[in-house]
Amino acid sequence: MNYLKKIFLTLLLLLLLINIESCRKAQNPIIIIETPIGQITAKLYHKKAPITVSNFLSYVNQNRYEDCHFYRVVHSKNQPNNNIRIEVIQGGLGFDKHPMELQPIKHETTNITGLLHKNGTISMARLDPGTASSEFFICINEQPELDYGGKRNPDGQGFAAFGQVIKGMHIVKNIQKLESKNQILEKIIPIHIKISD
Repeated sequence: MNYLKKIFLTLLLLLLLINIESCRKAQNPIIIIETPIGQITAKLYHKKAPITVSNFLSYVNQNRYEDCHFYRVVHSKNQPNNNIRIEVIQGGLGFDKHPMELQPIKHETTNITGLLHKNGTISMARLDPGTASSEFFICINEQPELDYGGKRNPDGQGFAAFGQVIKGMHIVKNIQKLESKNQILEKIIPIHIKISD
């Protein structure tokens, strides 16, 4: 009887651990961004930035990112007209309106989410607050001027951070170093985004 009790308790513990791991994955899904030069793996913070993460996952789950690519690189030498300089690579469906683009989403500011623009942070590109839809960027080095109250955008609302690269930052940096003109890559980098099992 004591032996059966031990087996039961062991099985119960295993089920509990599996359930905890499932909940953790549901709250922070892992995505893989595949590029011709390597993979970038990132964690998305669904609990902290639910609107932004849900929007991003809609593009992935509904195959709206079939034409997704990195097309813009920003570094210290290609921002002659900016007093506040940043370092990012930007991707999505492109600058022009795309038929697979969803409606813009509510702006989740960093002072609400607590997600700051650190090295490897994934965030939404936008013009005015509430205009973000399909375009996103990845930070290279810390970028506090992209947080709420930062001066990169005159409105001071910052950008909506929603994830963090956990593997493959060397790929991000290699993309940033590719040949570009006026911040636009001479050859775009096609990407495929999938949710990790």
